[in-house]
Amino acid sequence: MTTVSIKEAKNRLTELARQVEKGETIVVTRNGKPVFDLVPHQPKRGLRLDAVDEFKKRHGLQSIVTFIAEDFDAPLPEDFLLRPLPDDA
Repeated sequence: MTTVSIKEAKNRLTELARQVEKGETIVVTRNGKPVFDLVPHQPKRGLRLDAVDEFKKRHGLQSIVTFIAEDFDAPLPEDFLLRPLPDDA
């Protein structure tokens, strides 16, 4: 891992970019303290909704969600967080 000052990074940006493209991480400092890292770009990976269908098919499932209460999104009572927990909790 290479460490450079902000001033040096400004002057050597193209060279540092080439190093980063090869997989190296560059730590950029100000007054000797790390400020940010130059790292190789990684494409964002989001949810793969098609993976749910693959999982269900592989495991012979019709649905992953088996029950949703009618009032699952109903507002909670105003004193919900103030009530003591039930004894059987």
